[in-house]
This record gives sequence, structure tokens and C-alpha cells, in this order.
Amino acid sequence: MGLTPMVAVALLVVAGVWGSAFPMIKLGLEDFSAPHFTLLRHLVASLTYLPLLLVFRARLLPRRADLPYFALLGLLGFFIYHLALNYGSERVSAGAASLIIATAPAMTAIIAAFLARDRLPVFGWVGSALSFAGISFIVLGDAAGAGDSAGATLGGGFNAYAWFVVIAAVSTAFFAVLQRPMFARYRPLEVAAFATWVGTLPMLVFLPGLGAEVSAAGSAALGAAIYNGVLPSAIAYTLFAFALSKTSATVVTAWLYVVPLFGLLSAWLLLGEVPTGLTIVGGAVAIAGVVILNVAKQRAARSAALLSSA
Repeated sequence: MGLTPMVAVALLVVAGVWGSAFPMIKLGLEDFSAPHFTLLRHLVASLTYLPLLLVFRARLLPRRADLPYFALLGLLGFFIYHLALNYGSERVSAGAASLIIATAPAMTAIIAAFLARDRLPVFGWVGSALSFAGISFIVLGDAAGAGDSAGATLGGGFNAYAWFVVIAAVSTAFFAVLQRPMFARYRPLEVAAFATWVGTLPMLVFLPGLGAEVSAAGSAALGAAIYNGVLPSAIAYTLFAFALSKTSATVVTAWLYVVPLFGLLSAWLLLGEVPTGLTIVGGAVAIAGVVILNVAKQRAARSAALLSSA
């Protein structure tokens, strides 16, 4: 399964939109608690899926027999991932959080090797390592530019809040691998919508007090919740599911390495944080690593096809 131009464009959009979510989370958490911001974002996302499903004439409910599997996807990809990420983002810088999330492709490759027999070629691992090194440069540059929070998080101590982000990275890696079997019976939009809806249900436990926080929140925090619900959640997760339906989970999640590059750019535009030269170099290295990984995966797929036809 090669990486077609359409899939590449979809993944580039996903990386850009998800990158912009990190500074938006920071803005949202200024007026909302982590549980309330998580719930509000996914209430917005859940509502956004309704017109999308109607416009594209998709089914509005999953089969009853598939509900337990969608419950697993919702638990991993939405309830655990976003709640853990938002808790971690209360004390971890956006750059550090994006670095930790960027370890998800390596975790995905290991999980896929056991669960989906989707092994990564040697040069795929080289590309992953190169991208991770690039992301490290990005975060070091971010720490140098900030001078406090990022450096404190990565250098001054890998605190307990950072482990929340680690949990989020592991959760999204499992989510990427486990949702692929559903594409045999559902369209990508349907998989994203149903997993979001089921994942939002347990978040309703945080409903008490949400109204008070919404009424007291400023326009920036409210805008961040709406933006993250519509674009990084509804639109980006649908594109992510589309990409997963066309190629392997290892290749798709490798594009998460590019997310911090867009995150820093968004932080520059939204929060006035100017990226350093080291950040720019790291971004170039990270993108080069993604290219190497994808080329290695495509070559391995072609070799396997030639061997099977011989």
C-alpha cells in the first residue's frame, strides 16, 4: 500500500491542524479545567459530525455487534488520549508535549508488528530515528527560546504531568492500529464519528460545573474549544481515518513527527513565540526523516509484491 498524493495531502493537513491544536489547548486551559475543556471540545466535535454524515450520505449509527469495538476505539483514541493530553498540558510546554506525542509512530510500529504483522524496514527505523532527532532539536530550540517552561520540563525534571502525555502517546498508537479493521465495513468518516461519539459518552461525567465555566470563560478559551472540536477533532480525525484506510498505520502515524513543526509555527502566530534557528533545522530534519520512512515502506511493499508474483 503506497502513499498516494491524495493521502499525502490529507496527512499534511492533519499534521498542520493537529499542530495548531497544542497552542489552542494552552489557550483553552487558561479558563477551563482539563476535564471540562476535554468534554466541551468533544461535544462540539460530536455535533459537527452530524451534518458531515448527512452531507456525505453516510450511516448515522454503527451495527450493534460493533459497538464494543467502537467503545474500545473511543476509550483509547478520545477519552484516554485527550484527557491525558489536557492534564499533561497544564504543566508541560506545548513543545515538550508535541515531542512526547511524536514518539507514537515508534510505538505504533512495535504494536503493529505484533497485532497487524506490519513490520517496518530497516531504513524505516532509520527514518524514524532521524525524525525523532529532528523533533528533539525542535524542542531544544523551543526551550532555548522560551528560557523556562520547556527547559524545566525536559531538563529540570520529567515530572508526573509529562507521564500523562506519555499515556496519551501510547493510547493514540493503539488507536491507530486497532481502527484499521473497521474500514472493511465502515467509511473513514463513519469510523471517526462513531469512535468520537462513544468516546464522548464517558466524558459526560464531567458535565457538572461545565455551564459555570462556559459562562465565565473568555472568548479566546471558548474559541479554542470550538476550533479544536471542529478542525483538530472532526475534520482531522476523519482525514486521519481516510489515510489509515489507504495505507499502513506505521506510515500514517509517522507523519505525527511533523506535527510539532506546525505546533511551533502556530504558537508563533497565536502566542508570539518566535522559533529559533535550531527549531528551523529540527523541522527540516524531521521532514527528511518522514520522507525516508515513507520511501523505505514503499520500497518494501514493492519488493513484497514482486516476490509474491514471482
